Amino acid sequence: MCTLCDEGRLSRRGFLSLAAAGVVSGLAASAALAAPAAVTTVTADEALARLRAGNERYVEAPALCAAELLQRREQVATSQAPWATIVSCADSRVPPELLFGGLGVGELFVARNAGNIVDTATMGTLEYGAGVLGVPLIVVLGHERCGAVAAACEAVEKGTRFPGAIGALVEAIVPAVRAAAGRPGDFVDNAVRESALRTAARIARESGIVAERVGAGRLKVVAARYDLDAGRVEFLS
Repeated sequence: MCTLCDEGRLSRRGFLSLAAAGVVSGLAASAALAAPAAVTTVTADEALARLRAGNERYVEAPALCAAELLQRREQVATSQAPWATIVSCADSRVPPELLFGGLGVGELFVARNAGNIVDTATMGTLEYGAGVLGVPLIVVLGHERCGAVAAACEAVEKGTRFPGAIGALVEAIVPAVRAAAGRPGDFVDNAVRESALRTAARIARESGIVAERVGAGRLKVVAARYDLDAGRVEFLS
């Protein structure tokens, strides 16, 4: 069951009317949208430190422990209080919970798609995480040798056109690719970094819900790049 639909059945029109009325800052306290439990007390800086430390564990001594999964699942079955939102690529080699140290159920709010782009659905997900769940940190996570970014680079260099909805996805990355063209170093990797940085900036700029919380010091939006070979996450902003 969808949490958003179940916890108050707020319509899209009702949600947009709240924003238009200038009461976006009150979303977390709204009876229609309120989460069933208190939001996390973790700050953005603490969340970022946890992600850094978790990635270090993953790089130095990766291990996966499932001993407490049942207990943790039972604890969060009726409510959630994630402390970081990750926008990552759908690439099967980039599972956020694992590469940030084997995090458990209920800790990360994750949106994944090829190329870690932010479309309408993804932006809505981020706004729900920030405005309703009170998540203090959003990380846009690009990665080494991203196929979607490589396709956008090919579209720019060779004029290649891709079929179906893949074409629209690739087009969303093209502006970052054009900005990265001609820079020293690997073209695709430069574009991966540029795309993550641009996406993070766009989230903070275009979402009123996110911007309000960033301005109030309650939320940070950062970009990062995951190295497939070394397993390390580099924070870019």
